[in-house]
Amino acid sequence: MDVKIKYLPNAKQRPEYATGGSVGMDLAAAVDAPVVIKAGKRELVPTGIALQIPEGYAGFVFPRSGLSMKKGITMANSVGVIDNDYTGEIKLAMLNVSSKDYTINPGDRVAQLVFIPIAHARLVEVESLEKTERGDGGFGSTGM
Repeated sequence: MDVKIKYLPNAKQRPEYATGGSVGMDLAAAVDAPVVIKAGKRELVPTGIALQIPEGYAGFVFPRSGLSMKKGITMANSVGVIDNDYTGEIKLAMLNVSSKDYTINPGDRVAQLVFIPIAHARLVEVESLEKTERGDGGFGSTGM
């Protein structure tokens, strides 16, 4: 799949897969000076790139697992969704869930981008739904 990319003047690094088996491309912070994310706070971090994602696909921005586990830096919206009709700069809503301030430096890899095929659903209204084993059992209904 080809995805068109535009590098903006603030871009520091090109997105790339770290290994041949990587699912996500690392995204780097396109900042000119260090950005401090205070403990418990959020910051919007630019990436310096804009994309044109093909129809039938969307981009999903996930936290980097090591950064999340070791430093408590994650995505404020859990997973960022990039619709295929959005062509502006990709910006990351970063959240510091740790008790210590964290500094993001220019070019630091801070998130990962995954492209996933998308199917648009057609909702069909019905009077009732088919019975299933779980039924309407909600949170915790399937046990520990």
